[in-house]
Amino acid sequence: MTTRSIATTITLLLAFFFLTAAAYPSESPVTWLVPTEHDFGDIPQDVDVVYEFKFRNDTDRPLVIDNVRMGCGCTSGDWAETPVEPDSTGTLTITYDARNDGYFRKYVKVYFSGERRAQKLWLEGFVEG
Repeated sequence: MTTRSIATTITLLLAFFFLTAAAYPSESPVTWLVPTEHDFGDIPQDVDVVYEFKFRNDTDRPLVIDNVRMGCGCTSGDWAETPVEPDSTGTLTITYDARNDGYFRKYVKVYFSGERRAQKLWLEGFVEG
């Protein structure tokens, strides 16, 4: 391989990485006002536990939670379908059904309007059976 072909290959790779990075911005549209991971600690079996994830809209446009995908059927979510104005706060309430005993670690994916990437939240704890 010649020096010229190596330089061309490196240039093409760098261009690819920069274009890919521009297509998928890494900045989050929100600032989470609470940790994105919550540990319930020890909880009694058959008692639902609830946690509120609060966030602030850091964009210059109203934001709506488009979709929330739970990592299992043991979690459910509740949120307002009204837009969260710029610099305002919103809440996503997650309920965990502590039916099964033992350790759990579950994720929740939150999709905001106009954003392709989900925000990932985590819940964990130990259900005493």
